[in-house]
Amino acid sequence: MQLIRKTEVVEDYDTDELVGEVMPTQTSRKGAELAEKLVSNILSVGVDGAGRFKGAREIAEEHRAHHVDVEVAIAKVIATHARVVTATGFATGLGGIATLPVAIPTDIAMFYAYAGRCAAAVAYLRGYDIESDEVRSVVLLSLLGAGGVAAASKVGVELGTKTAMAALKKLPGKVLIEINKKVGFRLVTKAGTKGVVNLGKLVPFVGGGVGATVNAVGMRTVATYAKSNFPTI
Repeated sequence: MQLIRKTEVVEDYDTDELVGEVMPTQTSRKGAELAEKLVSNILSVGVDGAGRFKGAREIAEEHRAHHVDVEVAIAKVIATHARVVTATGFATGLGGIATLPVAIPTDIAMFYAYAGRCAAAVAYLRGYDIESDEVRSVVLLSLLGAGGVAAASKVGVELGTKTAMAALKKLPGKVLIEINKKVGFRLVTKAGTKGVVNLGKLVPFVGGGVGATVNAVGMRTVATYAKSNFPTI
Protein backbone atom coordinates (compact mmCIF):
# COMPACT_ATOMS: atom_id res chain seq x y z
CA MET A 1 0.00 0.00 0.00
CA GLN A 2 2.81 2.40 0.78
CA LEU A 3 4.42 1.94 -2.64
CA ILE A 4 1.12 2.37 -4.45
CA ARG A 5 0.35 5.50 -2.47
CA LYS A 6 3.70 6.93 -3.54
CA THR A 7 2.84 6.60 -7.23
CA GLU A 8 -0.45 8.36 -6.65
CA VAL A 9 1.03 11.62 -5.41
CA VAL A 10 3.87 12.04 -7.89
CA GLU A 11 3.10 14.95 -10.19
CA ASP A 12 5.75 14.34 -12.85
CA TYR A 13 5.95 10.60 -13.21
CA ASP A 14 6.76 8.22 -16.00
CA THR A 15 5.90 4.54 -16.01
CA ASP A 16 9.38 3.61 -17.23
CA GLU A 17 10.82 5.18 -14.08
CA LEU A 18 9.06 2.63 -11.86
CA VAL A 19 11.72 0.08 -10.98
CA GLY A 20 12.21 -3.09 -8.98
CA GLU A 21 9.13 -5.13 -8.25
CA VAL A 22 6.79 -2.16 -8.52
CA MET A 23 4.82 -2.58 -11.72
CA PRO A 24 2.92 0.35 -13.26
CA THR A 25 -0.44 0.55 -11.58
CA GLN A 26 -3.66 0.86 -13.51
CA THR A 27 -3.81 4.47 -12.37
CA SER A 28 -0.32 5.28 -13.66
CA ARG A 29 -1.07 3.63 -17.00
CA LYS A 30 -4.25 5.66 -17.23
CA GLY A 31 -2.23 8.78 -16.49
CA ALA A 32 0.14 7.93 -19.34
CA GLU A 33 -2.79 7.44 -21.71
CA LEU A 34 -4.37 10.71 -20.62
CA ALA A 35 -1.08 12.56 -21.12
CA GLU A 36 -0.64 11.14 -24.62
CA LYS A 37 -4.24 11.90 -25.55
CA LEU A 38 -4.06 15.45 -24.26
CA VAL A 39 -0.84 16.22 -26.14
CA SER A 40 -2.29 14.65 -29.29
CA ASN A 41 -5.41 16.81 -29.06
CA ILE A 42 -3.44 19.99 -28.41
CA LEU A 43 -1.53 19.39 -31.64
CA SER A 44 -4.22 17.88 -33.85
CA VAL A 45 -7.05 20.16 -32.76
CA GLY A 46 -5.40 23.23 -31.28
CA VAL A 47 -2.52 23.62 -33.73
CA ASP A 48 -3.90 22.00 -36.88
CA GLY A 49 -7.58 22.76 -36.40
CA ALA A 50 -10.52 20.39 -36.56
CA GLY A 51 -14.07 20.87 -37.78
CA ARG A 52 -15.29 24.35 -36.92
CA PHE A 53 -12.22 25.03 -34.82
CA LYS A 54 -9.72 26.95 -36.95
CA GLY A 55 -6.07 25.97 -36.76
CA ALA A 56 -3.12 28.21 -35.92
CA ARG A 57 -2.21 28.88 -39.55
CA GLU A 58 -5.70 30.07 -40.47
CA ILE A 59 -6.01 32.26 -37.37
CA ALA A 60 -2.57 33.77 -37.99
CA GLU A 61 -3.35 34.53 -41.63
CA GLU A 62 -6.64 36.18 -40.70
CA HIS A 63 -4.87 38.52 -38.30
CA ARG A 64 -2.02 39.21 -40.69
CA ALA A 65 -4.53 40.17 -43.38
CA HIS A 66 -5.70 43.01 -41.13
CA HIS A 67 -2.33 44.01 -39.70
CA VAL A 68 0.73 44.35 -41.93
CA ASP A 69 3.05 44.68 -38.92
CA VAL A 70 3.75 41.13 -37.70
CA GLU A 71 4.15 42.15 -34.08
CA VAL A 72 0.82 43.95 -34.15
CA ALA A 73 -0.77 40.83 -35.62
CA ILE A 74 0.78 38.74 -32.84
CA ALA A 75 -0.53 41.12 -30.19
CA LYS A 76 -4.00 40.85 -31.71
CA VAL A 77 -3.83 37.05 -31.80
CA ILE A 78 -2.93 37.00 -28.11
CA ALA A 79 -5.65 39.49 -27.21
CA THR A 80 -8.22 37.48 -29.17
CA HIS A 81 -7.35 34.24 -27.40
CA ALA A 82 -7.29 35.90 -23.99
CA ARG A 83 -10.71 37.34 -24.69
CA VAL A 84 -12.12 34.01 -25.86
CA VAL A 85 -11.08 32.09 -22.75
CA THR A 86 -12.64 34.71 -20.48
CA ALA A 87 -16.04 34.04 -21.99
CA THR A 88 -18.38 31.42 -20.65
CA GLY A 89 -18.79 28.49 -22.98
CA PHE A 90 -15.58 29.28 -24.84
CA ALA A 91 -15.29 25.60 -25.66
CA THR A 92 -18.25 25.52 -28.05
CA GLY A 93 -17.46 23.85 -31.33
CA LEU A 94 -14.40 21.89 -30.22
CA GLY A 95 -15.65 18.50 -31.30
CA GLY A 96 -12.22 16.88 -31.29
CA ILE A 97 -11.68 17.61 -27.60
CA ALA A 98 -14.92 15.84 -26.79
CA THR A 99 -13.18 12.56 -27.61
CA LEU A 100 -10.82 12.94 -24.65
CA PRO A 101 -11.23 10.47 -21.79
CA VAL A 102 -13.79 11.79 -19.34
CA ALA A 103 -11.15 11.99 -16.60
CA ILE A 104 -9.80 15.18 -18.18
CA PRO A 105 -12.11 18.11 -17.41
CA THR A 106 -13.33 19.40 -20.76
CA ASP A 107 -12.80 23.06 -19.94
CA ILE A 108 -9.14 22.42 -19.11
CA ALA A 109 -8.54 20.37 -22.25
CA MET A 110 -10.12 23.12 -24.30
CA PHE A 111 -8.09 25.84 -22.60
CA TYR A 112 -4.95 24.02 -23.72
CA ALA A 113 -6.30 23.64 -27.26
CA TYR A 114 -6.71 27.43 -27.43
CA ALA A 115 -3.36 28.01 -25.74
CA GLY A 116 -1.63 25.63 -28.14
CA ARG A 117 -3.22 27.43 -31.09
CA CYS A 118 -2.14 30.80 -29.73
CA ALA A 119 1.48 29.67 -29.23
CA ALA A 120 1.59 28.07 -32.68
CA ALA A 121 0.11 31.19 -34.29
CA VAL A 122 2.90 33.26 -32.72
CA ALA A 123 5.44 30.82 -34.16
CA TYR A 124 3.82 30.91 -37.60
CA LEU A 125 3.71 34.70 -37.74
CA ARG A 126 7.41 34.83 -36.88
CA GLY A 127 8.26 32.54 -39.75
CA TYR A 128 8.47 29.08 -38.17
CA ASP A 129 7.16 25.91 -39.76
CA ILE A 130 4.40 24.78 -37.42
CA GLU A 131 4.32 21.38 -39.09
CA SER A 132 7.88 20.59 -38.03
CA ASP A 133 8.37 18.32 -35.04
CA GLU A 134 10.74 20.78 -33.34
CA VAL A 135 8.29 23.65 -33.51
CA ARG A 136 5.42 21.53 -32.27
CA SER A 137 7.49 20.39 -29.29
CA VAL A 138 8.35 24.01 -28.46
CA VAL A 139 4.66 24.91 -28.68
CA LEU A 140 4.00 22.26 -26.05
CA LEU A 141 6.86 23.48 -23.86
CA SER A 142 5.40 26.99 -24.03
CA LEU A 143 2.26 25.69 -22.31
CA LEU A 144 4.32 24.79 -19.26
CA GLY A 145 5.81 28.25 -18.85
CA ALA A 146 8.86 28.05 -16.60
CA GLY A 147 8.16 24.35 -16.15
CA GLY A 148 9.28 23.76 -19.72
CA VAL A 149 12.91 23.91 -18.60
CA ALA A 150 12.37 21.06 -16.15
CA ALA A 151 10.45 18.98 -18.70
CA ALA A 152 13.26 19.31 -21.26
CA SER A 153 15.94 18.51 -18.70
CA LYS A 154 14.18 15.20 -17.97
CA VAL A 155 15.43 13.94 -21.32
CA GLY A 156 18.85 15.58 -21.12
CA VAL A 157 18.05 18.79 -22.99
CA GLU A 158 19.27 21.80 -21.03
CA LEU A 159 17.65 25.01 -22.20
CA GLY A 160 19.80 27.34 -20.09
CA THR A 161 20.07 30.73 -21.76
CA LYS A 162 19.07 29.31 -25.14
CA THR A 163 15.59 29.69 -26.55
CA ALA A 164 13.68 26.42 -26.61
CA MET A 165 13.69 26.54 -30.39
CA ALA A 166 17.47 26.82 -30.57
CA ALA A 167 17.94 24.00 -28.07
CA LEU A 168 15.57 21.60 -29.83
CA LYS A 169 16.69 22.29 -33.38
CA LYS A 170 17.89 19.14 -35.18
CA LEU A 171 17.30 16.88 -32.18
CA PRO A 172 16.45 13.26 -33.10
CA GLY A 173 12.75 12.58 -33.45
CA LYS A 174 12.78 10.09 -30.57
CA VAL A 175 14.07 12.80 -28.22
CA LEU A 176 11.29 15.16 -29.29
CA ILE A 177 8.76 12.40 -28.66
CA GLU A 178 10.14 11.98 -25.16
CA ILE A 179 9.92 15.73 -24.56
CA ASN A 180 6.29 15.68 -25.67
CA LYS A 181 5.63 12.83 -23.26
CA LYS A 182 7.20 14.76 -20.41
CA VAL A 183 5.07 17.78 -21.23
CA GLY A 184 2.00 15.57 -21.15
CA PHE A 185 2.95 14.11 -17.78
CA ARG A 186 3.41 17.60 -16.37
CA LEU A 187 0.09 18.78 -17.76
CA VAL A 188 -1.80 15.81 -16.41
CA THR A 189 -1.54 15.35 -12.66
CA LYS A 190 -3.40 13.12 -10.31
CA ALA A 191 -5.08 14.37 -7.17
CA GLY A 192 -5.71 12.14 -4.19
CA THR A 193 -6.45 8.45 -4.59
CA LYS A 194 -9.35 8.67 -7.03
CA GLY A 195 -7.32 9.38 -10.13
CA VAL A 196 -9.01 12.74 -10.64
CA VAL A 197 -7.09 14.85 -13.12
CA ASN A 198 -6.11 18.26 -11.77
CA LEU A 199 -4.09 20.32 -14.21
CA GLY A 200 -4.60 23.41 -12.10
CA LYS A 201 -2.51 21.84 -9.34
CA LEU A 202 0.56 22.01 -11.56
CA VAL A 203 -0.29 25.05 -13.63
CA PRO A 204 -1.92 27.40 -11.10
CA PHE A 205 -3.28 29.84 -13.66
CA VAL A 206 -5.62 27.36 -15.32
CA GLY A 207 -8.27 25.07 -13.95
CA GLY A 208 -11.93 24.23 -14.05
CA GLY A 209 -14.09 27.01 -12.73
CA VAL A 210 -11.19 29.20 -11.67
CA GLY A 211 -12.67 32.24 -13.30
CA ALA A 212 -12.40 34.30 -16.45
CA THR A 213 -9.65 36.61 -15.22
CA VAL A 214 -7.40 33.72 -14.24
CA ASN A 215 -7.93 32.06 -17.64
CA ALA A 216 -6.98 35.30 -19.38
CA VAL A 217 -3.82 35.65 -17.30
CA GLY A 218 -2.97 32.03 -18.09
CA MET A 219 -3.35 32.61 -21.82
CA ARG A 220 -1.16 35.69 -21.73
CA THR A 221 1.46 33.79 -19.74
CA VAL A 222 1.57 31.05 -22.38
CA ALA A 223 1.82 33.72 -25.09
CA THR A 224 4.72 35.41 -23.31
CA TYR A 225 6.69 32.16 -23.27
CA ALA A 226 5.79 31.49 -26.90
CA LYS A 227 7.16 34.88 -27.92
CA SER A 228 10.35 34.15 -26.00
CA ASN A 229 10.69 30.62 -27.38
CA PHE A 230 10.08 31.76 -30.97
CA PRO A 231 12.25 34.86 -31.45
CA THR A 232 12.01 36.84 -34.66
CA ILE A 233 13.96 35.09 -37.38
